[in-house]
Amino acid sequence: MAHMTATSSHAFLPVLERIAEEIGRTPGRGRPADYIPALAARDPRSFGMAVAELDGTVYGVGDWRQPFSAQSITKVFTLALDLAREGDELWEHVGREPSGNPFNSLVQLEYENGIPRNPFINAGALVVTDRLRTRTGDAAGELLTFLRTESGNPALDFDKEVADSETRHGDRNAALAHFMASYGNIDNDVPVLLDEYFRQCSVAASCADLALAAGFLARHGIRADGSRLLTRSQAKQVNAVMLTCGTYDAAGDFAYRVGLPGKSGVGGGIIAVVPGRCTLCVWSPGLDERGNSVAGVAALDRFTTLTGLSVF
Repeated sequence: MAHMTATSSHAFLPVLERIAEEIGRTPGRGRPADYIPALAARDPRSFGMAVAELDGTVYGVGDWRQPFSAQSITKVFTLALDLAREGDELWEHVGREPSGNPFNSLVQLEYENGIPRNPFINAGALVVTDRLRTRTGDAAGELLTFLRTESGNPALDFDKEVADSETRHGDRNAALAHFMASYGNIDNDVPVLLDEYFRQCSVAASCADLALAAGFLARHGIRADGSRLLTRSQAKQVNAVMLTCGTYDAAGDFAYRVGLPGKSGVGGGIIAVVPGRCTLCVWSPGLDERGNSVAGVAALDRFTTLTGLSVF
């Protein structure tokens, strides 16, 4: 595949079609997240995959235009939006190390004095959302505007049913936020922050939308309109944290199998970045025991194998 040029249109479509066919023959797709009723109802056989090239060309296979709950994938975008505003000061409030613990663990926070291990576990994402709210007055709104602009889809929106469902099951996140607030690591009132966070996670978007929206990470920090969101160094930082921390406590296995910066969500989506080449988004709602899409990880594994594209 090395002969492909960056300007070639739909260059990866034959690869995507082959992957979709292989995935379609694979039994055992995991189980949808069951603690959010709106997610539990999804068909685990659903599968979509999209590629967005650097120039904004986007194409895909299967259910690649079907909106799904982005969930933790949104943490990448809030991280980038806050990093663009405050730079390295952010890293005094959240770490950059894999956690090795479940994404909603309280234990680690106490050992580490209210500084979460990385921005993609729930505690870390709460800190990032809190800091973005302090700088913008509306973190979830800022995120939504960014996603609509980068994806070119003005219809993107929050899913109120999902946000309400998360609020009803939000005690653990509330505990994390109050605990960090007791260490002075949260600026805003906790109920206000939680409302922002649950709305942020409830964004419904398709593979096409998310692949396009993540394009700035493949373009070393440059947005779709050619303006710069992140410095080249900051884009590298976000990709690095995705590689080491983006798939909960399965990040080592994901790096080993896929070899790309990636971020998963319990809605069954995963975004992945090939710096300087393209971004990918894959969706299939059946999850493994660590919260990652079974078919999604398998599809990205096949993509890097078939194309020879990885960061290694």
